[in-house]
Amino acid sequence: MASFTDHLVFDEALIRRFDINGPRYTSYPTADRFGPEFGADAYRERLERRRDDPQDRKPFSLYFHLPFCTTICYYCACNKIITKDHGRSAKYLKYLGRELALQTGFLDPDDNAVEQLHWGGGTPTFLSHDEMRQLMDMTRRHFRLLDGGEYSIEVDPRKVDRATVDLLAELGFNRMSLGVQDFDERVQQAVNRIQSEEETFAVMDAARANGFKSISIDLIYGLPKQSVEGFDRTLDRVLAASPDRLSIYNYAHLPTLFKPQRRILDADLPTPDARLQILARAIDKLTSAGYVFIGMDHFAKPDDELAVAQRAGRLHRNFQGYSTHSDRDMLSFGITSIGKVGTSYSQNVKTLDEYYERLDNGILPVFRGISLTPEDVLRRAVIQSLMCHFELSFAAFEKEFGIDFPRHFAVELAELGEMEQAGLLRIEPGRIVVLPPGRMLVRAISMAFDAYLRANRTQNRYSKVI
Repeated sequence: MASFTDHLVFDEALIRRFDINGPRYTSYPTADRFGPEFGADAYRERLERRRDDPQDRKPFSLYFHLPFCTTICYYCACNKIITKDHGRSAKYLKYLGRELALQTGFLDPDDNAVEQLHWGGGTPTFLSHDEMRQLMDMTRRHFRLLDGGEYSIEVDPRKVDRATVDLLAELGFNRMSLGVQDFDERVQQAVNRIQSEEETFAVMDAARANGFKSISIDLIYGLPKQSVEGFDRTLDRVLAASPDRLSIYNYAHLPTLFKPQRRILDADLPTPDARLQILARAIDKLTSAGYVFIGMDHFAKPDDELAVAQRAGRLHRNFQGYSTHSDRDMLSFGITSIGKVGTSYSQNVKTLDEYYERLDNGILPVFRGISLTPEDVLRRAVIQSLMCHFELSFAAFEKEFGIDFPRHFAVELAELGEMEQAGLLRIEPGRIVVLPPGRMLVRAISMAFDAYLRANRTQNRYSKVI
């Protein structure tokens, strides 16, 4: 495996040269390649195929999309519903129960082990305490959450008190990610998210007191009114709190796609130079503080499970980002949620009305998906290896997939020649190694193996890789 003691190299000239638009590769093929030809019937067939083949069943991963928020953050590109009406979440939970029953009805009743669960949103902590208990009770009615599993939730510290964190621990959650973005008051006002350090760190303290195994903080660079100095102060405060993981996301300003972003003025955004300076400073501070670069925008302490899994070659990537669990079937529930069963991906309908109508008629609420070809499975494994481990062995792929790697990927290897000459990677006899200057650009490197991009070079639908 590549050496993860190597320092991450931030080379501004290389980043400017290779900072193109590209997918995040939480799946391959990416979600924009899903189509309506893979619908409810195709998804049901995949569930039944798992039911009828008991060989090598691994525990499930579960995802619940909880879309409700009480206020809108202008930068947000998530699928969410702004409301203060808990009548809407009460109805939604009722239908989540119907979807749970419908999906599990196509599975073997004994095939119910779960070792990964995630509540995302929206704001999962929009739910009342009773609603949280209700959702977890419904889940446990259909599934068996294994001891030692990874049970995580996205938390908005503005909506959570000590009693809520106590309840989350009681329900079985042992990991959480806290949205912060930036503590600079000018930035918070510009994005309509006023959040104090005190309420944020009080939630962290409560989680630690409850034995949460991993606490992650999410930051965003490139927001309006942001500056190197202001973000520097945020980093100092966050590092003093010593989270187990940190994610530093690139704000993608796409107001034509996401209406809330239209409230952000272009003139308030940091210049491209300032954005790079903010990112460079963040990387320097995190690595100096001992955090390990996991990939893309994720950092973790050396003893965190992500860093341990990466060193051991067990790191995986799915719709929740980097994961310690290898390839698992992921059952997903709620609007827009994306799941994976066997060699297929599927996505639920995007609106509440469609979701409720489908379930009222006993129809799985899947509206699009894709069945992977053997070539898709091969290329997904190549991209996974690069994204998670910064290297791949030709021999391993030749053994598993029965190919001659250099011949099969002759065009791709030739295309990587420019990046090799630039020092982003090294193509050796028998392997590809992403070098420290190339690790920040691993999305751009992985794109060489994306056959769908090769067929259709339209990349404007994606954000910049940096």
